[in-house]
Amino acid sequence: MKYQATSMDKKKILTKNVKILSEITEQEKNMHTEGGKQPSVSVIEKIIETLKQIIFPGYFGAEIRSTESRHYHIGVSMENLEKDLKEQISLSFKSFKGEEICESSSDEIALKFIDTIPEIKRVLYTDIEAMAKADPAVTAYGEIIFCYPVVQVMLHYRVAHALLKLGVPVLPRIITELAHSKTGIDIHPGAQIGEYFAIDHGTGVVIGETSIIGNHVTLYQGVTLGAKKFAKNEQGVLLNTPRHPIIEDNVTIYSNSSILGRITIGHDTIVGGNIWVTQSVRPYSKIVQQRAVEEMFADGAGI
Repeated sequence: MKYQATSMDKKKILTKNVKILSEITEQEKNMHTEGGKQPSVSVIEKIIETLKQIIFPGYFGAEIRSTESRHYHIGVSMENLEKDLKEQISLSFKSFKGEEICESSSDEIALKFIDTIPEIKRVLYTDIEAMAKADPAVTAYGEIIFCYPVVQVMLHYRVAHALLKLGVPVLPRIITELAHSKTGIDIHPGAQIGEYFAIDHGTGVVIGETSIIGNHVTLYQGVTLGAKKFAKNEQGVLLNTPRHPIIEDNVTIYSNSSILGRITIGHDTIVGGNIWVTQSVRPYSKIVQQRAVEEMFADGAGI
């Protein structure tokens, strides 16, 4: 016989658990999550959509029929962007740094970011050009803008990186994680990525915080630019030290290869698929696995 809860049972259970969950736990206190208004993921998504309309006019948002129409719609989008961005910047400082910044400070940061949009746009278009040259399946630049995950993820990354450089806390991570969840490409906003950057297919690509990537670099799906080990202080706390690779100009890294540690992949190098690289590589190298490796690994010797 199935249990049939009475209205009194439901009320008691609901009341009890509302009371329990309304109390601020010690864990919450330790994590500084006492409440208050937090940054809004939906507003942050709106900010990115607004930037898409500004950077790719005519592709997203209103139809553009003339120069005057383009100027009008970008102007409206810019006003909406400035308003939403200023609010989210203020909430980020309050929520994650415990700093109540005044309206003029959040306004200044928002305007400094807006001043970087023309450069973000310029570099994004180099990424589109690089993708067109890397993939023979491309039929038009518009196909890349509409369909290729590299455009979405690099828009998120380049916006997040600019905000991070302006000292905005956590908001840049939220922005890149939105792209991660949609594309399967995980780029930390702290990474430094040059111009003409292409990611073909992309699913499973990971680029760590302290990675440095030059110009004209192409990655394929499943590539990891990761850390090999983590430095700790005397108390055993992890230190945020340079721990990810440096990839110089004109490097191609094929699918499912892992480049680990603070090593340098020299310019004009090709790294084949399914390879672990844990030592620096000279310029003009070609790294391939000639045959299956039949060895037993222990204690991390495989990397």
